[in-house]
Amino acid sequence: MITPAQQQNSQISLTDVQQHYLVRVLRLGSGESFIAMDGQGSWWLCELTESLTQAKIIESLCVENELPLEVTLMVAMPKGSGFEQVVSQATELGATTIIPVKSDRTLLNPSHQKIQRWRRLTQEAAEQSERQVVPTVLEPVNFTTGIQLTNNPNAHRYICVARSDAPHLLNCLLNRELLWETVQPHNHQLPSVVVATGPEGGWTVTEVEQATAAGFQPVSLGNLILRAVTAPIVAMSLVAGSNE
Repeated sequence: MITPAQQQNSQISLTDVQQHYLVRVLRLGSGESFIAMDGQGSWWLCELTESLTQAKIIESLCVENELPLEVTLMVAMPKGSGFEQVVSQATELGATTIIPVKSDRTLLNPSHQKIQRWRRLTQEAAEQSERQVVPTVLEPVNFTTGIQLTNNPNAHRYICVARSDAPHLLNCLLNRELLWETVQPHNHQLPSVVVATGPEGGWTVTEVEQATAAGFQPVSLGNLILRAVTAPIVAMSLVAGSNE
């Protein structure tokens, strides 16, 4: 993953970490090629120069690996390091934005260093899975702010609840008439879906009522009670899989 500052015309200056990975880990030598990306949709076929500190852009690549919709995961942060697993796997599955949420039952209060680590993990996962775009990980917000941030009239918003008669998320997603609308030629905005998953112990009744009043549809992920780390990955898998 390269930054705009690394690129000058057809040359890319490699960081020490990138040099180590290409030369020591992948064992590439002068004249050998690799793919570079900027995390914002651009890919290039590149070739290592003789110095091994720079690469030459050979050609731009046209790759379409992204989901044809924007997916926002609004996740009540699990305790411990579980959120690291969430951001990595959600990135692999195509999430566009990840919102860490402090709910009534959230115990985690992450430091700035922890948040920066989450963002590094999304970059690494995007590179590994050959994503064109690195997801955005927002600063942690409270539940009310999370609802406000996702208040997009064009978005279909779901809140996952346990032990209820709510419809299954997959059934809602397969209703393509509602979700995967045909994008009109004059409208380049992608369809958008927001899925909120709760903490250990689930959302409180008040939180579900607040979300429902704001336009979220309560949905189920099945009869089993999933861990706070598992639920967002299952939800993201359903979103990605329903678009196959």
